[in-house]
Amino acid sequence: MSHNLIYSLTALLTLLPASLYPFRRIVGHAAPDSGEGRSAAFWIGLLLAAVGSVAFALTQIGGQWHTGLSTALWVTIAACMLLYTALCLGTRSAWRLSPLLLPYLFLVGALATISQGAPSPSLRGGVPGVWIDLHIAVSVVTYALLTIAAVASLAAFLQQRALKSKRPTPLSRFLPPVAESERLQVRLLAACELVLGAGLATGMAVLHYEQGVALRLDHKILLSLATFAVVGGLLLAQMRSGVRGRTAARMVLIAYLLLTLAYPGVKFVTDVLLG
Repeated sequence: MSHNLIYSLTALLTLLPASLYPFRRIVGHAAPDSGEGRSAAFWIGLLLAAVGSVAFALTQIGGQWHTGLSTALWVTIAACMLLYTALCLGTRSAWRLSPLLLPYLFLVGALATISQGAPSPSLRGGVPGVWIDLHIAVSVVTYALLTIAAVASLAAFLQQRALKSKRPTPLSRFLPPVAESERLQVRLLAACELVLGAGLATGMAVLHYEQGVALRLDHKILLSLATFAVVGGLLLAQMRSGVRGRTAARMVLIAYLLLTLAYPGVKFVTDVLLG
């Protein structure tokens, strides 16, 4: 068993306590605001997951960016954990997204661990390092923002469905109220749109240095542009007509699918299927 695989399994295990914590409360039918909510156990689990994923992502990069699927997934998990921890510190209800977000990140970590053996070449090219670092950082932050926005949108949809059917479930009781989920979703989408715009600009700069052109309409660029259009269209629709509920959730999930295909999806095809 390689050292990387052992480290990846260790990082995966650090995600487990935080992923299981909300379900202990859901199964016990504990009210989210009963005083036990953001308890010491929650914060310990969350910080363990954040530190474990960030530490392993940094060792994977090792001063030089590798383009493999496993590295991309662990860097994404680390960015999501850092952003989510900040949201939990800054907002009252973000922690109640944990039963949707944290198990999902655990599954992503499991996929990253399984794909450890896939090729992971170093990034090469004549582009100045600052442009590459900036473009990668912006891309990762964009994906993390849209990931949590998609989770907030899903939470709002599940809450609305439970309210309509008048059959609340332990999960719907745990999730944030619809208004709070939608408010968080809009803020994250607005930030995502701004950062994605910066990502497209830095991508053009990288292409200019590499190939002397500002735009190349390959699958990654087209999917990123489609994501930018969908998110922008949704934000505009929400401002003008107040689009909410199932329609908004579908549009957010479509945007997330597009960006997933543009970022880890391409790496999965090239490194695992074709690798």
